[in-house]
Parts: sequence; C-alpha cells; structure tokens
Amino acid sequence: MAFLLLLSVAISCLLYSCNDSKKNKEEFSDGYTLKGDTIVLAGNSNIKPRLNFSTISEQYFVMELTTAGIVRAIPTAYAEIAPPFAGRVLKSYVRLGQKVQPGSPLLDISSPDYFNAQKEYFDAKQEFQQATLNLKRQRDLLNNGVGVRREFEEAETEYITKKSALFNASAALKIFNIAPEKTVLGKPLTIVSPIRGEVLTNKIVRGQYLKEDADPIIVVAELSKVWIVGEVKEKDIRFIHTLDDVEVKVDAFPDRIIKGKIYHVNEVVNEQSRSVEVLVECENLNRDLKPGMYVTVLFKNMPENSILIPAQSVFQKEEKQFVFVKIDDTHFEKRQIETGATSNGKVIVKSGLRTGEVIVSEGGSLMNRDY
Repeated sequence: MAFLLLLSVAISCLLYSCNDSKKNKEEFSDGYTLKGDTIVLAGNSNIKPRLNFSTISEQYFVMELTTAGIVRAIPTAYAEIAPPFAGRVLKSYVRLGQKVQPGSPLLDISSPDYFNAQKEYFDAKQEFQQATLNLKRQRDLLNNGVGVRREFEEAETEYITKKSALFNASAALKIFNIAPEKTVLGKPLTIVSPIRGEVLTNKIVRGQYLKEDADPIIVVAELSKVWIVGEVKEKDIRFIHTLDDVEVKVDAFPDRIIKGKIYHVNEVVNEQSRSVEVLVECENLNRDLKPGMYVTVLFKNMPENSILIPAQSVFQKEEKQFVFVKIDDTHFEKRQIETGATSNGKVIVKSGLRTGEVIVSEGGSLMNRDY
C-alpha cells in the first residue's frame, strides 16, 4: 500500500511539472522555442542564417517632413484696388509691371458721388468757420459786458453742431483714403496706391464707366518676400516651431533650393484634412516664386541626439511596440519600446533600448509567430 501511495504521488508531481512547463514553453516546427518573452533558437534552426542585426547607438537626427505648398503674396504687401465711387475713368497713370510707391497716382475718375462728397465737405467747412467766428464774437461781447448770455449759448451750440457736421463730412472722404485737406472742389478723384510694390493686374480702360461695387481693376503687390502656405498633419505638428528653417523646391528650378523660415503656425485644425496650416516666409528677390505657384516644402527640425533603428525591426501588438534584442547567439528577448517620429525608414526610440545592445534588424518576423 505504501508503495502504491508513493507511486501515485510521483505520477501527480510529474504531470503537474509537465503542465507547468507547457504553460511557459512552446516549441515550434521552425526550430525555436518560446519561453515567456525569450526566443530560443535550436542549433539546427533555419531562422538564424536569415537574421540581420544592428547595434544600438546614438546619432544626430534631423526630423524631416515633406508636404505640398502654394505661394501667396503677404497680405500686408498686397492690395486690390477698386474705385470708391461710381464714375468714368478719365486717365491712367500706370502700366502693367510698373513699380509704385504709397501715394503714387493710379487713375483719375470723374464721379458725381465724389463731387457731392466734396461739396458737402466744403459747405460744412465754411459753416464751421462762420460758427467759429460767431462764437468768438459773442464771447468777446459777453466778456466786455455788452453781450447777451442767451445769444452766446446759442452760438456755442451752433459751433458744436457745425463742428460735428465737418467731422462727418471729413470722415466720408477719409474712409476712401482721400485726404480732405488736399481736396479741390470740382477736381476729378485721383486714386492712389496704398502700398509700395508693382502693378500685377491692370484693367484700366479710359472712358469706361465703373460702378461703385465694381471688381478691383488694379492689383499692386510687393513680392520681394512671399508666403508659402503648407499643411502639416496634426500628428506631426509637434515637430514644427516658429523660425525653424525650411527648404522650398520648385519644379521650374529643379536644381535650386530656396530657404525660408516658419512665420506662423495656425491654431486651428482643418476638420476635413486633419492638418494645420503653416506659413513660411521666403525671400523672393528674383521673383522666382509667383503667387499661385505650387511648390514642395521640406520642414526640418533642430538636430537631436537620438537612438534610431530600422522601421522593419519594430513590431506592433495592439497599442504596444516591441523589438527582438539579441542576448546571445541563440537567445533573443522580445522587448517593448516607446517610439517617436519616423523618417526615411528610421524610427526614433524614446525608451526601451540602450546603446551597445544588438537588435534583430531584419528577419524578426520569422520569430513573430504569436504576435
């Protein structure tokens, strides 16, 4: 009986040991064994000759993002000019491509509305002058004891009313960029350039009658600097910083690289493209970049000392990423890592690896049976 009892206990222990071993060890026909997170290659495994390795080291890395962009004129250096009043074009002072300065005359226009605005201004100005003189006279009379208080107060009220009327008449001219003090009654309206630049569009036709809501007939822009409007995906926007260097390439000049700097990063994400608009300012002294032109924009981040590994060495399981780290010639550890940006087939490793370690750079999929 004692012998049978001992035999039963021994068999139970053996079965438990086998089951426990089976939980922590799986053998595969490809010639390797999985023990927890460790891969053990058999001596005759056909996997090992097909593996390539990389030694972990830190190196300077420049994050690069490439996107399409379009050239735009800088808004403060761009003006679309339309007549402020309806009227007929009498004279043109400019031609296409001509350079102009702020205040340079562009065209003369004869406008009844402008004449009425002029007349209202000069009438208001004359009435204000008369009210000013009358107020001064009533004040002098009152101060000398021969004036009447009521008449002085009426003159004072009249002065305030006429002053307000003159202000409104002046504002009606100033709102159209017309200096009231330089206005000559009956003289045609001379439309001038509000900015320095060159004439990009000239649709002036002498004798043409223009409505007050007419489309712009002159476009003036300063193109020595332009903006490139590019879009960066929201997941990559953390790599974009104001004043970072940017390279711009144009199909028309395939061998030329135009330098620029990030001027502004928009605060709003486009809900359809899930991207953010980035403005790049570029020098354009030779006028090679023309508004509306499509370009290729290369954003470059500041160089950082980082661990880089081949993208094909990284495997994904659900939300986790891992690589195979070589322990010795037959043992490989499946190790979770945290990655950053990806560029040119390389992945930045934020954590999980140390310099000097060796990972499987190619062929890891052969050991990735259960993931």
